[in-house]
Amino acid sequence: MNQPTSMFLARDDGDLLSPKTVARYAGLIYLLIIVGGIFAQIGVRAKLLVAGDATATAHNITSHEMLYRIGFAVEVFYLLWGIPLKIFLYELFKVVHRKAAVVMVLFAAVGAAVQGVCLLAHYAPLMILDVHAPGLEAFTPAQRAAAAYFSLRLFDYGYNIALSFFGGFCLILGALILQQRFFPRFVGGLLVLEGALYLTNSFAHFIAPTVGDRVFPFLALSGLGEISFCASLLIAGVNVARWREHAGRNHARLVTLPA
Repeated sequence: MNQPTSMFLARDDGDLLSPKTVARYAGLIYLLIIVGGIFAQIGVRAKLLVAGDATATAHNITSHEMLYRIGFAVEVFYLLWGIPLKIFLYELFKVVHRKAAVVMVLFAAVGAAVQGVCLLAHYAPLMILDVHAPGLEAFTPAQRAAAAYFSLRLFDYGYNIALSFFGGFCLILGALILQQRFFPRFVGGLLVLEGALYLTNSFAHFIAPTVGDRVFPFLALSGLGEISFCASLLIAGVNVARWREHAGRNHARLVTLPA
């Protein structure tokens, strides 16, 4: 019996993308997102923000305004590319467990929406520190710097909310990978660890910020999961024969479900 084709993935015809090609596209997009995230976090925020010093932070932002704007634009850019990435991942892993794959996409979508909204607080310092901004003439430079710094602190907590949803995404994706045979399974374990680290970091900041600051450095370990996942998508792709076996079993389960 011929299996039904999905949105992207081909079975026996050559008209649609193969699972291996979809995996490579997903890996390429993920690489863009990783590079964009590293640039925005390390190349911009970590370079310009001075912890506990609103005046120095304001000076850095105004002195490197174009860099700050580029960092903001890069974050919006990789958020947009996250949409096709999650669709590709859904197409690859829905053959393992369709409902879990849907929940995985929902975690990613809500997290991206939260991050998109909290990016307003990331952009706000540009408006607050603009000496020509109408309506802010009554505020002193020190007050503007304090308001800009507060906005960035607000962004940090909004970003932690977004990362908690990303942690849920990693946990489900990792669990799906651990249950299949067409993709390197060790990556699933690394992604489960990554998801647990993100959730721990976010809730530590919510409940006890000083503890959260101590947990944050351990997020560097989460890079192992993302880099391994991206590299596996780009280099190994998926075992097409085994992917089709999963697809066949999944299709058979759907056919035999009682009406």
